[in-house]
Amino acid sequence: MSTETTLAFRNVDVHYGAIHALKNLSFAVEKGKIITLIGANGAGKSTTLRSASGLIPISKGEILFEGRAIAGLRPDTIVAQGISHAPEGRGIFANLTVGENLELGAYLRKDKIEIQKDKEKAFELFPRLKERFWQVAGTLSGGEQQMLAIGRALMARPKLLFLDEPSLGLAPQVIEKIFEIIVKINQSGTTILLVEQNALLALEIAHYALVLETGKIVMQGNSQDLLHSEEIRKAYLGE
Repeated sequence: MSTETTLAFRNVDVHYGAIHALKNLSFAVEKGKIITLIGANGAGKSTTLRSASGLIPISKGEILFEGRAIAGLRPDTIVAQGISHAPEGRGIFANLTVGENLELGAYLRKDKIEIQKDKEKAFELFPRLKERFWQVAGTLSGGEQQMLAIGRALMARPKLLFLDEPSLGLAPQVIEKIFEIIVKINQSGTTILLVEQNALLALEIAHYALVLETGKIVMQGNSQDLLHSEEIRKAYLGE
């Protein structure tokens, strides 16, 4: 059975001034899967997402989404094509309400009835957002803000969702809930590229994993295989 590639990096380099952040990076994200990028801080994980979102330029290579080159396009154009990004640190609009944040997630859309349906779907995934609909987002707990960041990204109705460090700074029981919801989002048909410091959690829910070190892939494979790899367990799972 043939597989369909949603996103492909081909020999991509990214520089921050003199820093060579991504080095000849090549990988593919298969449609319908959860792919995770794991590695230490500074390995290039967030840079990978940001370059595909149009937030930083690439120095070399190409990035393809559904076979079309997207490197060099504006971020809003990339969102319109079907990629949403819930960034590290959540990036919510702290002075706006939960409802206003969700509306901004759909800012490129005009289909009001469908937007309302997607809002209801977000409330099914995150009932807390419905309860907090009129609350100013900056007053939410960390877990609620992460739910809002993901809910807002889903309002663009993405084919591919980027999640950057969704567990960062959250309590263990909240992290467990967020990861259950990530699996649900994927099961509903959204492809996910997940960057996550908590390698164990990421490998447990992902289908495929890439290990980054200083901007290069040093290991990749089926997540369950990597989860049981002695090398991975020593380096990233603290065993």
